[in-house]
Amino acid sequence: MLSLGLDTSNYTTSAALCSSHGEILQSRRLLPVKTGERGLRQSEAVFAHVRQLAQQVENVMKEAKEPLSCVCVSISPRDGEDSYMPVFSVGEMAGRAIAAAHHVPFFTTTHQRGHIRAAKVQSGLEADRFLALHLSGGTTDVLLTDGDALTPLGTSMDLHAGQLVDRVGVAMGLPFPSGPHLEKLAVQGRAQALVPVSMDEKNLQCHLSGAEAQLLRMVKDGYAHEDIAAEVYSILCRTVLRLLKAAADQTGTHHILLAGGVASSRLFRELVQERNEKRRLHLKLHFGMPEYSGDNAVGVALIGLEKLQGG
Repeated sequence: MLSLGLDTSNYTTSAALCSSHGEILQSRRLLPVKTGERGLRQSEAVFAHVRQLAQQVENVMKEAKEPLSCVCVSISPRDGEDSYMPVFSVGEMAGRAIAAAHHVPFFTTTHQRGHIRAAKVQSGLEADRFLALHLSGGTTDVLLTDGDALTPLGTSMDLHAGQLVDRVGVAMGLPFPSGPHLEKLAVQGRAQALVPVSMDEKNLQCHLSGAEAQLLRMVKDGYAHEDIAAEVYSILCRTVLRLLKAAADQTGTHHILLAGGVASSRLFRELVQERNEKRRLHLKLHFGMPEYSGDNAVGVALIGLEKLQGG
């Protein structure tokens, strides 16, 4: 069986093929953002997906070794009737057309569920009940995953992790999205934990807008860009671990899967693991493969395959 997955997020146009034999193919392309800007308006992103999606589908379909069995598409950012973004309509329309043309089932899921499913690939996570941390440009969410049930537990009340990375990066003249470029700077710098964590551990809520303001002042005041970049990863690491520790204590669940573009950073992973061990937090951290951590359609295709198999 062969499942085609499509994901048209605010950052990336993605297509993937996943087979019941465990084969995975993917093709994705970042949305074009002008230098100095921090993203695209929804109308601009929609047009970019329209221009880019066909090529991504062609890239994976030309490698297909068997007929298509189903199509699965992310149609919203996360669960809930109030979760909507126009960009996802591009993938939905294309997916419905492809499924109809091939006379195969059409399934839907969410961008967030796709991220979590993709992160499970070769993560070593075997538990059915675990905490998922989704870190991206639009999410800093902690969720309890129990089988197919996904229960939101905590989040950032203002700025999200990826937004902090991108806003500080763009302020320092880096391209958008800024993650890989900021990480290269950060490994050359030294963090001193100058930015305090803002956290309501009882309600599992964090705040990152204050961190943004302080970091942008550091840019303006002429601090070394390498050190500012290191401070970004420091505050994210400290915030995330306090959020996860509180969630683990409240739920009794210490297996944690970290997903999303921010979680693909090698530096972030090293800092989180090091601090978890040093502080003896006893969190069992599982990371997805870096190539399946940023925006992608792999998890979406795998969800489609599981729906087809009745899972």
